[in-house]
Amino acid sequence: MNAPIEPHRFILEPFEARRFANLCGQFDEHLRLIEQRLAIEIRNRGNQFELIGPAEHTHSAEQLLRRLYRETNTTQLSPDLVHLFLQESGLEELNNPRAEASVTLRTRKGIIRPRGSNQQRYVKAILNHDINFGVGPAGTGKTYLAVACAVDALEREQVRRILLVRPAVEAGEKLGFLPGDLAQKIDPYLRPLYDALYEMLGFEQVAKLIERQVIELAPLAYMRGRTLNNSFIILDESQNTTLEQMKMFLTRIGFGSTAVITGDITQVDLPRGTKSGLTHVIDVLRDVPGISFTHFKSKDVVRHPLVQRIVEAYERHENRMHGKLDDELDTDGDNA
Repeated sequence: MNAPIEPHRFILEPFEARRFANLCGQFDEHLRLIEQRLAIEIRNRGNQFELIGPAEHTHSAEQLLRRLYRETNTTQLSPDLVHLFLQESGLEELNNPRAEASVTLRTRKGIIRPRGSNQQRYVKAILNHDINFGVGPAGTGKTYLAVACAVDALEREQVRRILLVRPAVEAGEKLGFLPGDLAQKIDPYLRPLYDALYEMLGFEQVAKLIERQVIELAPLAYMRGRTLNNSFIILDESQNTTLEQMKMFLTRIGFGSTAVITGDITQVDLPRGTKSGLTHVIDVLRDVPGISFTHFKSKDVVRHPLVQRIVEAYERHENRMHGKLDDELDTDGDNA
């Protein structure tokens, strides 16, 4: 017979009722979320905890709970934030008590901490390189952290302005059928960048900075012929650039500037037969000194847990399809 699993016990100190309520959440929803994600059972009487489950998971849960309890000193926890702490690393990093965020970004609305080792590497790379690529699926924080780095650099007066750039490529709709003038037509393409700015600076401040042209939002086509000095430039959705557009953009970078290029090579909306500038540039610039590449995977997704599962399901499907295609090509070759 299997021996019963020995409960893992620990005490959170110092006990403060306000912080402890913050840790547990309404109706203990934060504890239930941790139970569900780590496949354990959490029992507690006040600040005395008893965790039941595989030893690796219960030790990880203790490290997570201690980490969250430290956060309660300055942060109001929410299920979303608990999810981010769970998502940011995985069991192997939760087991490491030194797995603390070592980089923080300051914005007008507060401090932003990269979550997990890959986001940490990404932000460190942006702080130390002039040209940076963030490549990976939706929900991994590529654009959000790039905007946070830009705002942080502007607040510290390291750059004079921020440029947010996107290719105006239709994802199933034609620009000509959309209402309004050109500025109104391209506005929806820049909306995710606006949203990040509003969160970090506030509506009024963003409006003032755009009016003074300290923040500029523009389609990629408007970059041709310009030289961008002392600027922080973000090219978002770069998988929808052509080879020529990507080369044009990269050669706009001037002195004192930082560029971040983000994209997801699995979501290209270019016309059939047109090669993505992002896919091409990864091969071309892979070994060029002074340029950083950070590749995100499905485990780095920091949105709803279902988003990670959706990304993984698509990856599995595409791998199966590629496998079938390879088999068909091999069969054709044998029949030739």
